[in-house]
Amino acid sequence: MKPRAWRSRFRTRRTAGGRLHDMADDPKLIGIVLFDGVEELDAIGPWEVLSYWTRNFADAYAVRTLSRTGELVHCAKGLRVQADHSYADTPQLEVLVYPGGQGTRSQLRDTAQLDWVRRQRSEVPLMTSVCTGSLVYAAAGLLRGRRATTHWNSLDRIAEIDPTIDVRSDERFVDDGDTITAAGISAGIDMALHLVRRLSGTDRARQVRRGIQYDPLPPV
Repeated sequence: MKPRAWRSRFRTRRTAGGRLHDMADDPKLIGIVLFDGVEELDAIGPWEVLSYWTRNFADAYAVRTLSRTGELVHCAKGLRVQADHSYADTPQLEVLVYPGGQGTRSQLRDTAQLDWVRRQRSEVPLMTSVCTGSLVYAAAGLLRGRRATTHWNSLDRIAEIDPTIDVRSDERFVDDGDTITAAGISAGIDMALHLVRRLSGTDRARQVRRGIQYDPLPPV
C-alpha cells in the first residue's frame, strides 16, 4: 500500500476570532502512539529526541502523543502517561511513530486497531515503528515485500506474520523509504535521530544528539 500524495499546505481555516489562518504556518506534526502496555523507552526515547529538536530549533515541526481514547495510558513498567489527543481528534500527521511492548500482542488480532493503522498508511507520508510496533504494521499488511526489523526476540514472529518481509536481523533500524522500522527499545533513539537527519539534515541531528548527550558507552 502506498500513501497518498502529500496534502497541500496552502489551506485556510477560520480562527476563534474570525480571522482566516493560513495552515501553511502550522508546524508539521509527528505523532507518537500510546496504548496500555506500551514499552516506556519505545515511546519516551523518540519523544526525548524529537521534542528536544522541535522545542529548540525553528524547523517547523512539533511532536504530539495520541491514544485510542485520549485518556491516561498505563505503560508496561508502571509509568502513566496522558496522551495529547485521541484518534478521533488527532490533527493531520506528517510522521507516525508506533512503539512496541506487550500491549502490541492483542493488537495483532484487533480488527479496529489494524483498520486504523491502515487508514494512517493512506494519510500519513512517513510511518515509523520501534521494537514490536513493527509486528502491528506487519499484521496490518504495511510491510508486505519490504525490508524491516523488530526486537531480536520477535524476529521469527514478524516473519511468521508476513513471510514476504525481508527481515533485517542485524540492523539497528531499517529505512525503506516511506516506512522506517527500528529494533528493540533503545534502538528507537537511533531511529529518531535518523528521522531528524532525514527531515532537517545531518548537522541538526548532530546538534540534537549532543544536546541530549547521547553517546552510548555501556559499563557492561
